[in-house]
Amino acid sequence: MASKTGKLLQFINYRMRVTLVDGRQVVGRFMAFDRHMNLVLGDSEEFRKLPPKKGLSEDDREQRRVLGLVILRGDEVVDLTIEGPPPADESRLAKGAPGMPPPGMPPPGMPPMGGPPPGWRPGMPPPGGPPPGFRPPPPQ
Repeated sequence: MASKTGKLLQFINYRMRVTLVDGRQVVGRFMAFDRHMNLVLGDSEEFRKLPPKKGLSEDDREQRRVLGLVILRGDEVVDLTIEGPPPADESRLAKGAPGMPPPGMPPPGMPPMGGPPPGWRPGMPPPGGPPPGFRPPPPQ
């Protein structure tokens, strides 16, 4: 089982096609999985085959539907295929969108992590404390 986990980990953020037991296929960015093969796909689309219409050619018709973020139950997964590598603009995501601070950095105007919250002044009770006028029970 550990070797399967290791192999799957290398495909995180890849574009994957997942075939489900009912024949539907979901294509999306492979974001996470667990030991039950439950999968999380981002920016996903569903494709399903439609029966041919009478009087028309036997061409397989396909219906596409945008799903977005989905969680697929492992019991429903039949096949997992790589559609493509991670997005090339991943370096842009690591830096953050234009005008946004890098990940882990506070937005402009916010104090660094660990500092006092905005608007806090010395002498004020710390945030998250009891409401004003509340007295804790005396120690026993």
